[in-house]
Amino acid sequence: MTTKLDRRAWMSGVGAAAAGVALGATAVNAATAAAPPQAAPPAIPFQPARHPQDAWFDSLPGKHRVILDTTTARGAGEGLQYSGNVYNASRTGYQLENGDMALVLCLRHFASIFAFNNAMWAKYGTQLAAAGEYADPKATAPPKTNPHNSGERPALDNLAKRGAHFAVCGLATRYFAGLIAGQSGDADAVFKELSANTIPNAHIMSAGVIAIARAQEYGYSLIHVG
Repeated sequence: MTTKLDRRAWMSGVGAAAAGVALGATAVNAATAAAPPQAAPPAIPFQPARHPQDAWFDSLPGKHRVILDTTTARGAGEGLQYSGNVYNASRTGYQLENGDMALVLCLRHFASIFAFNNAMWAKYGTQLAAAGEYADPKATAPPKTNPHNSGERPALDNLAKRGAHFAVCGLATRYFAGLIAGQSGDADAVFKELSANTIPNAHIMSAGVIAIARAQEYGYSLIHVG
């Protein structure tokens, strides 16, 4: 008789314990469900770093910003035409003046040869034309003046007068300097000479690709010409 009672008591105890565990689990689950979910930390918008050598992009006045990217001798000529189109169409279509447009023409890769003034072309025209794969089909000799900045209508000077600036590839400039200097010359001296004799409103950048990237970080719309 005692054995049966003990067994019943044990079974009763097991049942009570199981019920307690179930009730405890229910209480825990209810508490977990009642706890508000942890809010995710707010996303921090990307902000590009700023560098002093790029500050001129932000100093140009204008209601709109655009950069035209050119990489070839032919592309440089087309870039000049498209730059004029940006100014002209902004005036006719939106009644905007030249000063309302912050416009940069990037001369990189082979197009970089046109970033230098007529004095450099008079001195190094043969090497610059060869380096940029430029040839005037109407001429019998390499040019002695910048092909886009000579004559009665110097296109580069005229574009600068409208407020345009020019981003120039420093890597290409160093490459040209090396070709001009040759094996026995001072390429660094030629690089400094070229850098000191650029067209108006020109900025020698570390590389043209850097200029394109930085301009977009400053809110410039990119137009690739060729």
